[in-house]
Amino acid sequence: MNKNGSITIPQDVNLTNKLRIRDAMAKIVDADNRTVENVLENIYDNNAVWRGSHPLNETTGPAEIADTVWKPLKVSFPDLERRDEILVGGRYTNKHGQTRDMVAAIGHYCGTFKKDWLDIPATGQPVFLRYGEVHELQDGKIIRSSCLWDVLDLIRQAGFWPLAPSWGTEGRWMGPITADGIVLSEQDMDEGLGSIAQTLAMHKSLSEYNDGAMAGRDGLINMPQKEYWHEKMMWYGPSGIGTTRGLEGFVDFHQLPFRLTWPGRKGGQVLTNVEDTSDAGHYIQIGDGKYSVTGGWPSVMAVNNGTGDVFGCGPTGKPVGMRVMDFYLHHEGKIRENWVPIDVIHILLQQGVDVMGRVRDQFGRNRLGLRN
Repeated sequence: MNKNGSITIPQDVNLTNKLRIRDAMAKIVDADNRTVENVLENIYDNNAVWRGSHPLNETTGPAEIADTVWKPLKVSFPDLERRDEILVGGRYTNKHGQTRDMVAAIGHYCGTFKKDWLDIPATGQPVFLRYGEVHELQDGKIIRSSCLWDVLDLIRQAGFWPLAPSWGTEGRWMGPITADGIVLSEQDMDEGLGSIAQTLAMHKSLSEYNDGAMAGRDGLINMPQKEYWHEKMMWYGPSGIGTTRGLEGFVDFHQLPFRLTWPGRKGGQVLTNVEDTSDAGHYIQIGDGKYSVTGGWPSVMAVNNGTGDVFGCGPTGKPVGMRVMDFYLHHEGKIRENWVPIDVIHILLQQGVDVMGRVRDQFGRNRLGLRN
């Protein structure tokens, strides 16, 4: 076992796992509402947990997963299809000593928005529901799926923006610049372990940075993280934060505002190394060739007691646990691209801001002709 918890996995097993998940997700998407529960029963363990972005959150067992997640989605998007941009796998021993095979994916569900979903009004036009997903396997079945679907971005596509303007650029994420994100060939395990080690070293530099020193923009640009990022790095953030380019863009349009809002936050490996019964910290740390993935539920713990104003809700003094995934491309010796699904709506709910309530209110007013 590598010290970070990422374990070598036979590459034939890893490839089988990835093919299994790719085919399973295709069957789920292609099934209709009469057959989807049976499809899920063949893919998921009877006690499997599906946990997703707010307001979907957590549900257990194939029948509940069908009723809560897939059937409503299929009604709203009757021509639904799935488009993976990244598909990778690995094996990880978590803080509780549980060893799991993992398959992780980034991509978009695409479909015509025919009927309202989660109280978001249908547009009758094609939309793209961005996802980051991690599926944990045991005995050939999924025992837990963690799915960060970007509901806020779908709200944006439906024509409503319930927050302050994003610091970064909103819009669809690009796939890897290397055009090889669907990893369906056997990889060099040493390369994969090197990828995740580089990611965790970069994380360590972030966790050791002293927000209290008040070094501002220059402090973040010149601290050790600069040794890990490619000069043409892309940081793809969720809706509400947006995409940035280059280290200076990353600092200006995400990192500095975020750290000013939540100074002294604890995340990732720091929480993973705490010996407790909670799930805080990473449930996944894998490397697969030139790609690596981390994720936590929550991955970051913080208190909104700073001077920043990310999302426009101001300092609340309230604690927050952030559901986060990070997918990385390691290229030319550096971290070239970073895709970051985050459950922004859940973060805001913990700060007293009910985004879905705002959506219901705004669209309800529009339909009554009361729009201001």
